[in-house]
Amino acid sequence: MEAVPLIFTSGWASGINAYAVVLLLGLFGRFGGADSVPPALERTDVLIAAGVLFLCEAVLDKIPYVDSIWDVAHTFVRPVAGATVGALLAAHDPGSLGEVAAGALGGTTALLSHGVKAGLRMAVNTSPEPASNILLSLTEDLSVAGLVTLAVFHPWLAASTAAVLLALGLLIVWFAVSRIRRFWLRRRERRRARMAAA
Repeated sequence: MEAVPLIFTSGWASGINAYAVVLLLGLFGRFGGADSVPPALERTDVLIAAGVLFLCEAVLDKIPYVDSIWDVAHTFVRPVAGATVGALLAAHDPGSLGEVAAGALGGTTALLSHGVKAGLRMAVNTSPEPASNILLSLTEDLSVAGLVTLAVFHPWLAASTAAVLLALGLLIVWFAVSRIRRFWLRRRERRRARMAAA
């Protein structure tokens, strides 16, 4: 059962930044002596690919509107990454969950947290300045790094924190939906007004 909280936390983190999860787990497994990390994540090619993709995400995720396009493109990638990491963690700890159940847990958690991230980004993109995007992106990166680190050493505490963050995120997105809707309505009205004036 020790892998379950790590699977849940890595799933939550994968929905925010899947490349950071793979990179951090791989580095902890390879250089930090974390026994809970499967060898597949410690391979040099995996670490290099995750590092390059993490750098791409670190830049693109801070640009207004580009971040939302990036999120749309990763609607499939992040849940698959969460499911894959979950299945690898379960295979590495045979006494925990079956690989299919672990993949389902990691993938579902990643999908939910990805939905929260994408929803919050759409709400933030309604403001004209880029500072909020950069601040939110840095907060997400630090949260992922902090929770993955905590999960390696204190898995149950990390899973509890991830569950609270997921619940709060879902609640905030629910409230933000009205702001997003108003933004798109205003944008549509401006477009109609420009077309009528032309």
